[in-house]
Amino acid sequence: MDFKKLIAAASVAFALMLSPALHASDASDADSVAAEEKARNYFTNLEVIDQDGRKLKFYDDVLKDKVVAINFIFTNCQGACPLMTRHLTLVRDLLGPDVGSEIHFVSVSIDPVRDTPAAMKEFAQTHDADQDYWRFVTGNPKNLEYIVKKLGQYNDDVEAHSTLLLAANVRTAHWTKIPPNVPPNGVVERLRMLVEEDAAN
Repeated sequence: MDFKKLIAAASVAFALMLSPALHASDASDADSVAAEEKARNYFTNLEVIDQDGRKLKFYDDVLKDKVVAINFIFTNCQGACPLMTRHLTLVRDLLGPDVGSEIHFVSVSIDPVRDTPAAMKEFAQTHDADQDYWRFVTGNPKNLEYIVKKLGQYNDDVEAHSTLLLAANVRTAHWTKIPPNVPPNGVVERLRMLVEEDAAN
């Protein structure tokens, strides 16, 4: 066999070896796209507005590819909401540099009629929580009601709203509920476990 034929044969053999890997990669990519579309359809891409007046798509801009900690507030609340927000600021401080680069906070309005972006901004500033990695989201009441229902935390009585913290690695579709009595260091541990799932995959 001359040199050119040898090179050609080697090229064919390499292509045949590589083909299953490429198909596996294509299948993996397709599965990933399908999973993302399923999540987008479930959580919706309804429009929300953050404390800076930015219009966002709920899945694409707030959840996608993130590890998130989500709580539910209304700005006229005089009891649980300030306490929950304070609890999260302690979690944020313990996380240190992981915040923003690895972990994002989301506070979802359950009273969007009164929780204007300006009201959410004031609440965030009052409680030392007005950061780029912490979205206080409000908007059209129907959109927010639908989103809160999808997150499993809807209650007709605003005063009786959930004080659970939802934590998730959206990339791995791992969601968990964290009760309000879990101390800040316990919340930090759970969030870091969610971040570590990416390294394990």
